[in-house]
Amino acid sequence: MGEKSAEVLIPGPDEPPNARRSSAGPSTMETERKFAEVLADVVCVERVSADSHFFEDLGANSMVMAQFCARVRKRGDLPSVSMKDIYRNPTIRNLAAAVADAIPTPVDGHTLTARSVQPAVAAAETPVTRASTASYVLCGTLQLLFFLAYSFATGLVAARGYDWVSDGTGVIDIYLRSLLFGGSGFLVVCLFPILAKWTLVGRWKAGEFPVWGLTYLRFWIVKSLLHANPMIFLAGNPLYVLYLRALGARIGKGVTILSRSVPVCTDLLTVGEGTVIRKDAFFMCYRAHAGRIQTGRVTLGRDVLVGEKTVLDIDTSMGDRAQLGHASSLYRGQSIPDGERRYGSPAQPTEMDFVRVESAKCGTLRRAWFGTATLLQLFLAYVPLFVGGMYMVFSWVPALEDRLSPNDVDSFPELLTDALFISCVAFFGLVVGGLIAVCTLPRLLNLAIKPDKVYPLCGFRYAAQRGIALMTNIRFFTWLFGDSSYIVYYLRALGYDLTQVEQTGSNFGTEVVHEIPYLVSVGRGTMVADGLSIINADFSSTSFRVSRATIGAHSFIGNNIAYPAGARTGENCLLATKVKIPLDGEVREDVGLLGSPSFEIPRTVERDSRFDHLRTGNELRSHLSRKNRYNLRSMAFFLCVRWLHAFVLTAIGLATLNLYGALGYIVIACYLTFSLAFTAVYFALVERGIARFRPLSPQLCSIYDPYFWWHERLWKVPDRHVMVFNGTPFKNLIWRMMGVRIGRRVFDDGAYVTERTLTTIGDDCTLNIGTKIQCHSQEDGTFKSDRTTLGAGCTLGVAAHVHYGVIVGDNAELAPDSFLMKGEEVPPYARWGGNPAAENPDAPGRPFGVGPAATTATSTAPGAAPTVS
Repeated sequence: MGEKSAEVLIPGPDEPPNARRSSAGPSTMETERKFAEVLADVVCVERVSADSHFFEDLGANSMVMAQFCARVRKRGDLPSVSMKDIYRNPTIRNLAAAVADAIPTPVDGHTLTARSVQPAVAAAETPVTRASTASYVLCGTLQLLFFLAYSFATGLVAARGYDWVSDGTGVIDIYLRSLLFGGSGFLVVCLFPILAKWTLVGRWKAGEFPVWGLTYLRFWIVKSLLHANPMIFLAGNPLYVLYLRALGARIGKGVTILSRSVPVCTDLLTVGEGTVIRKDAFFMCYRAHAGRIQTGRVTLGRDVLVGEKTVLDIDTSMGDRAQLGHASSLYRGQSIPDGERRYGSPAQPTEMDFVRVESAKCGTLRRAWFGTATLLQLFLAYVPLFVGGMYMVFSWVPALEDRLSPNDVDSFPELLTDALFISCVAFFGLVVGGLIAVCTLPRLLNLAIKPDKVYPLCGFRYAAQRGIALMTNIRFFTWLFGDSSYIVYYLRALGYDLTQVEQTGSNFGTEVVHEIPYLVSVGRGTMVADGLSIINADFSSTSFRVSRATIGAHSFIGNNIAYPAGARTGENCLLATKVKIPLDGEVREDVGLLGSPSFEIPRTVERDSRFDHLRTGNELRSHLSRKNRYNLRSMAFFLCVRWLHAFVLTAIGLATLNLYGALGYIVIACYLTFSLAFTAVYFALVERGIARFRPLSPQLCSIYDPYFWWHERLWKVPDRHVMVFNGTPFKNLIWRMMGVRIGRRVFDDGAYVTERTLTTIGDDCTLNIGTKIQCHSQEDGTFKSDRTTLGAGCTLGVAAHVHYGVIVGDNAELAPDSFLMKGEEVPPYARWGGNPAAENPDAPGRPFGVGPAATTATSTAPGAAPTVS
């Protein structure tokens, strides 16, 4: 037992195939030999030892090992291996032993495994529904007509309301008219989606229907109205719960919903008393799959906790007092029994208690008063201020007031002069004034909140915390300062403790959010990529508490990560993309973490350290100085780009005002339509112009290489406006303008693509909300990018994350909340899922990620009755 097994080597030219023998069984030994053959070919060496560590001895990295996994999967005489298998068994011998139970066996002259037959079965059971081009075009046309009609109605109401408010005399009369008109308008905007839902749909039912049809059109109209509703900004307020109830959701007393991901099929949502749903959680009660919209129930019991950045797929449930940790998911058919806790993607059992704050006194009366106070603030202050303020602007600015008269038509030079003045004052005034406001006003509110003290919900301190989070998470400023040295000064001005931070020129990306900025500490030498959400406030159904979140020194934080206070990570950690940060166990230091639930990986590899000499001494000072100057030019350039956008819209707006007296609300409707179309085309041309209308090419370079600075400039092109086109054919047109090679009839319900010209998406693909295709990574001082290709008919689940260098075969499926690592190759018709993603090990025919004992809901067959009534 104590003797070391002999090595397995690829035989040399003068050696027989069995020159070395292993102490393992014949099948395992043969598997070791074949694994060694494949790996030697991948790393371009003559022979590989069975006991050599993939990363430490062979110098491999995740991209190399992903290529190894892909080649293994293509061989019918070897069991399939995943990247999780690689990291957990980092030698040939350990890997062969770990997959010994899946070694293929000959059947009727063919070598088969349970996994190798699954794709064909899955393809037969879940065919992709391919819509006709005619229905695709017709649906887009009807969507456009609905938008035009909505804009027309908006213009009509706005024009009539302005005329009525402008007839007032005196400040008090103007205020009362603004209160009445603004309050009525706010109620109409909030109630119209409810009316549209009950009129167009009735009650949602579990089932499915194809995209681009008339049933889908009704679905899209309701979804668009819900997402455009200002009630979204009241997430965390008892009024938001009442709003969902009016839409048909069954929600008990004392429920707190902090997520702004509005559930669309609300009749299928059931939430018990005292439940808390944290921010960035997806519980949509629908998903897009293989060219169809599938609807299903999401059922949460009493006193349930749903953590940050979680996904609840359709037909999932959580029993009373159940908990789902952050960065976790329930796949279709999964459930959590009463009182049990789960974490990971897909979820698995844990003993960790995710409710980390004591309860407080917060009853129905307190919630009612809080909701009432919110309404009074809206109707007595914010709404009249907005409506009356707009009237005052038009009345007091001569350039605007004169144009409301049909007889006063200015010349073209006068119009441009006025537009130049108004746009400069408005744009740069808001930039400077907003920067001062976000650095001062939240600090005053913070005086009311003490760290580590439990406060009840629905009170002044709760409102202060929500106000701080709202004001200090304005995307514009992190977009402006991110990916440069200047983001450090901005975050420090907000309240971050960055006294120990060393400037790298890329300390933070353009997307970093928090619950409260005054309790965030980041150690020396740490770098943070995009998509970091710092969770330094804990909530129960009755209370909340803010605590300090500390990120250790000399670490690297990857993309799309929720980082909680109390994280068990210390110094010199690599936190990989979409990793679940551990809250229990020993403090992890000098390691990397990957996956959900997380496991240890190497902190770094040889390829990622080849540029380390540029990060110290004179080399760093010289390159950092040059990068800072380049980033300053980028910031100035994009301020001008955004101002020019505002200038054009202002000029067109002034021109339409010249016609207001004659045409009234018609010009308002036309202006809304023009603004949306111009914004999409303008920023697409800006991006393509920066790239000189050429596609990107794969790169491996230092962050101090001028190419990387130029690539960062591309990330600063505004692109949030593309989400307005979710679920319509027009989003595919915009992606094409921005350089994505995208096929026909692709259904995009809310995907985001970082490197557009490195991305290829095949015909009839289905992309869900929250999906991200990221064709790059940055690890410490190294930047890497490569192409990603999705074959025809692919489905990417809700909040799935696809990395660079990936090839997904035709009709393949990636489950919700999955992370498909760099370099992976997904075979056609395969079903992958998890974080990191791997082949679905479950038997064919069951919903993805569902074990034998799981309860699943029955879906409507393709030919069954519609799912809405």
